[in-house]
Amino acid sequence: MREIWVLRLGHRPARDKRVTTHVALAARAFGAKGILVTTKDPELERTVRGVVGRFGGDFEIRTGVEKWKEFMRQFDGEVVHLTMYGIHVDDAISRMSSEKVLVVVGADKVPPEAYQLATFNVAVGNQPHSEVAALAVFLDRLAGGGGLRKEFRGRVRILPCERGKRVEDDSE
Repeated sequence: MREIWVLRLGHRPARDKRVTTHVALAARAFGAKGILVTTKDPELERTVRGVVGRFGGDFEIRTGVEKWKEFMRQFDGEVVHLTMYGIHVDDAISRMSSEKVLVVVGADKVPPEAYQLATFNVAVGNQPHSEVAALAVFLDRLAGGGGLRKEFRGRVRILPCERGKRVEDDSE
C-alpha cells in the first residue's frame, strides 16, 4: 500500500477555505496519509481534525508549510503535480514505481518551480475543472479503484443502504 501525501500550494483562507477543506477531505477519503498546506490556517486544521475525530482514520493535517520548494526537493518518493497541462493520468500511473507519493494541488496560479520539481505533471483531462475532482480521480486510479473501500473505524459510521440514511454513532 502506497503512502500518499498531498501538498496544497497557495491556499488563501478568505477565498479558498471551503475548497481546501474539500481537497483535504477527498485526500482522506481516498486513502492519503495527510495534507500539508502552505498557508497557516488553524481553522482549517480544526475542521479537518474534527472530521478525523468523528469518522476515524489516522489522517494528518499541517498548515504553514512555507518552504514548499525545499519540501518537494527533499521528498523521498515521486512527486505528482496535478495540472491540466500534464500527461494523461493513466500514462503517469503506469510509469510510477515508488511506494511514497506526494500529490501537489494548486489553489492560485502555480509557480513554474512546481512543474520543474515534479517527477510527473499529470492531467486528469486537459480541460479546466476542480482540483478536488482531479485529486479524487487521480487517487482512485492510483489505488486501482480500491481507495474507497478503506475502513476508518471512527465513532460515527455511515452504513450503506439503498434508501434513507443509516448512521451509527458510538457517542450516543
